Amino acid sequence: MYSLEIKNLTKTFGKITAVDHASFEVPDGSIFGIIGRNGAGKTTTLRMMMGIYLPDEGDVILKGVKIGQEFKSRVGYLPEERGLYKKMKVIDTLYYFAEIKGKSKKEVHKKAEEYLKRFELYDRRLSKIEDLSKGNQQKVQFIATILHNPDFIILDEPFSGLDPVNTNLLKDIILEMKQQGKVIIFSTHLMDFAEKLCDHIAMIDHGKIILKGSLKEIKAKYSQRNVSLTYEGDISFLNGNPIIEKIENFGNTTGIRLKEANHTQQLLKLLVDNNIIVKKFDANDISLQEIFIELAGSEEENLKKEVANV
Repeated sequence: MYSLEIKNLTKTFGKITAVDHASFEVPDGSIFGIIGRNGAGKTTTLRMMMGIYLPDEGDVILKGVKIGQEFKSRVGYLPEERGLYKKMKVIDTLYYFAEIKGKSKKEVHKKAEEYLKRFELYDRRLSKIEDLSKGNQQKVQFIATILHNPDFIILDEPFSGLDPVNTNLLKDIILEMKQQGKVIIFSTHLMDFAEKLCDHIAMIDHGKIILKGSLKEIKAKYSQRNVSLTYEGDISFLNGNPIIEKIENFGNTTGIRLKEANHTQQLLKLLVDNNIIVKKFDANDISLQEIFIELAGSEEENLKKEVANV
């Protein structure tokens, strides 16, 4: 069952088409990632879903009905451009945003204190927002996003600016909310976060959805003939080898695309015979980043051809 259906959302700004007939479905009880490079159309898509931008075309459907004001009361939204009142105290900020969503100070007081303690902000609860670091301001805004206990949580680049400890804490809370049956939708250009957290994704590039669906099924489809390799040594001898289609270096790991799926053992033998120390050899494994580069790279080539033909 789908919680939300996005149908042909389109938005133009002058001559620029920011989102071009985007369609995807968000299943119940899932973590859904809208992923793509900076400027791909992620934020514009989320803003149309929230009603901040009116689409030129298309609809957002909630349980079979076009969304209206009622949806906004059920959603918590963390915008990419944070919007906090700098002179307001932290605790008053949380009460204020909860009241906008129809919750009284009394209703959220206990939960607000719990979240402040989890994010190590309790001792700063009476500080003004302007006196906090950017990372701590972001934590306050995240708490404000979820404090009224929304059914839907929409997060635009939620991990931006957070250190590893708070990133991990944010991840844990997102997973907790999923366990509570909430629908979490977040945008990111960081493929590793999406890969660790998402059940389903929509990949957007130049305003167009170029891939969508279950992350598990997508990876199974694109991982055929692929090997994820971690090693020590020099594998340059593989360049030009007839069993190799492509090699991509991702820093800590290397993705190797074989010309045939049955070449896996032959590749492993080549590595061992050439004294490569193989630390990790995952056949039929592929990262979301590799899939994105493969698809977005194809889109780039198509765009260049279109421009050349104009």
